[in-house]
Amino acid sequence: MLASAIGMPVLAKAAQPAPAERTLRLYNTHTGESLRSVFWAEGQFIPDALKDINKLLRDHRNDKIAEMDPKLIVLLNEVSEKFGDNQVLHIISGYRSPESNAKLAAASSGVATHSMHMDGKAIDIRMPGKDLAQLHKAAMSMKAGGVGYYPDSQFVHMDTGRVRYW
Repeated sequence: MLASAIGMPVLAKAAQPAPAERTLRLYNTHTGESLRSVFWAEGQFIPDALKDINKLLRDHRNDKIAEMDPKLIVLLNEVSEKFGDNQVLHIISGYRSPESNAKLAAASSGVATHSMHMDGKAIDIRMPGKDLAQLHKAAMSMKAGGVGYYPDSQFVHMDTGRVRYW
């Protein structure tokens, strides 16, 4: 069971008690699907909620679903909370299958040949009505992985790899 293997979210601050519930509101810009999900309650992840999130974050090009890194889900929640009132996150890219990633990498020098998207450890987001530069700043303040700023494409990249910024 995922909940027992993961335990308390790794990104929870030691000085603050973990929230009783963690919720995400997501909108997939390619499929038009929306989801409001309580993915953490009573000290553990909710497996069915994670499955629903994984489905929404699937590769929209071929409908392949992968398990997203639970640390990334917690990170999304914490960044969203910085803006208050459980903001809706627009998903530009979540999981990316190797086939999709290869096509994108061949067409653009900005796509890594072994992107963390293929491991379920990266996501590209925006928050409608919120300044993209502020979202970028909020993501960097987490110091929890890689954060990329793409103002021309209107998204911020977040991943659970080593801390780095671009």
